[in-house]
Amino acid sequence: MQENVIQQAKQWTTLLLLLLLGSAFAAVVDTYVSLLGLTMIYVIVVVIASYTLSRNKSVLCAFLAVACLNYFFVPPRFTFQVEGKEHLIALGALLIVALIINGLVARLKNESTTAKRNELRARQLQSFAIDLSNADAIDQAQQMTKEAFKSAFSYATHLRFLAQPSGSESLPQIIQDGLEACIKEQKIIGSGTGRWNELEHWFIPIGEQEIFGAVCVSDVDANDNAGREHAAALCSLSAQGLRRLHLSQTVNNAQKEIERQQLQTMFLSAISHDLRTPLAAVIGAASALQTQGNKLTAQEQARLLNSIVDEANYLGTITENTLQLVRLKQAHPNLRTDWESMEEILGSVLQRIKRRHPHDRIRYQIASNLPLIQVDAVLIAQLLSNLIDNALKYSEDKVTLSVDLAQEALLRISVKDLGPGIPAEERESIFEAYTHSRQHDQSSQRGAGLGLAVCRAIARAHHGDLVVKPRQTGGSNFVLTLPLTTSPTNQLISDSREETK
Repeated sequence: MQENVIQQAKQWTTLLLLLLLGSAFAAVVDTYVSLLGLTMIYVIVVVIASYTLSRNKSVLCAFLAVACLNYFFVPPRFTFQVEGKEHLIALGALLIVALIINGLVARLKNESTTAKRNELRARQLQSFAIDLSNADAIDQAQQMTKEAFKSAFSYATHLRFLAQPSGSESLPQIIQDGLEACIKEQKIIGSGTGRWNELEHWFIPIGEQEIFGAVCVSDVDANDNAGREHAAALCSLSAQGLRRLHLSQTVNNAQKEIERQQLQTMFLSAISHDLRTPLAAVIGAASALQTQGNKLTAQEQARLLNSIVDEANYLGTITENTLQLVRLKQAHPNLRTDWESMEEILGSVLQRIKRRHPHDRIRYQIASNLPLIQVDAVLIAQLLSNLIDNALKYSEDKVTLSVDLAQEALLRISVKDLGPGIPAEERESIFEAYTHSRQHDQSSQRGAGLGLAVCRAIARAHHGDLVVKPRQTGGSNFVLTLPLTTSPTNQLISDSREETK
């Protein structure tokens, strides 16, 4: 209210100053020009008023300009009487010209205002479309829609999305009924639309065939067709963005269901074949010992007991790998990470492997001053055990284990063997569950095809990766890379090195 009063005061002040300055200048040049020249001075006053004042005040200025010219300069002066027809025609012409100029300028102002408003609306639509294309969630797109309507219209706006409960926002009953009717009819209703014309609101559906909600724009002008079209355009863009996000969500849900089915199939496959076969061997050996133990020699009994132990260990390995793979294939696997020393993890792994493989076939090259790394020590130990076991299984020569820093932010662990190698076309497929390479098919070694799949799953759960590369001397090089982050201890070590330098 106060701003409106100040604006009105400025308008009246400008009007009076224009008339005062025009009349003063006309009085100065009165003795040098004719009445026609004085008339032109007031024409200029009217033109300036048309551009600077509102429509009503500029029209008032035109009448006051004619009155000032008549009172101060048309004989008889200082009266509103007019002598001679030519003077009356001059005053009438001034009034007509002033009103025409005023009308032209007012139309130009309206067109200019409309053009600016259309430009702003076009930019808003473009910006809104870009923002919606970058939205990652339905809630985010809905919030963008609300902000877009608040920015586009000075009047109150209310939005109702079908994904949200109808009572989430307290609204007047007429607005709630209008939103419900708009969603049901799937058409624009309200002022100037031919439906519910008595209302001073627009109700616009978000979507056409697939409705995502509705918008209410309050206290609108029934003749503001451009505003209604802009609101409809915003709703159309919002519907496109929401449709994209709904489809993306549907695809993601379907993908998760496919992965769940694959995990279930994988687990059932392990139970039906890879677990049943060693279990049958265990049962057979145990049954033979139970029923015919007194008829078997000590050597035969020892062989059956060794078979039971071997098959039970194989069962444990398959079960552990299968459960780990199922857990790591989840969207957010639960890792028990902590700051660990890679030297300690490698030491425990090598000790366990030496108990299973007493022959000294492992060479290792571990860089000094390795930083701490934030990992799940149990999973990383399982990964390294699987890699080294595979290398020892398929290679009769020595296996080389090396650990160094590939970059400042990457720890690299390599397990190199001199086995038959892996063909180029199989270097990705061997990391899939229940996939065997040719070297497995040609060897007498038994495996379920889970070890490498679990290894890569563990690596990627730690935001790292596991790949296999060929060696020039023959064999394979399995390379594990893990990201490094700065721990408090690493930072102290780095600081001490800098001080030493």
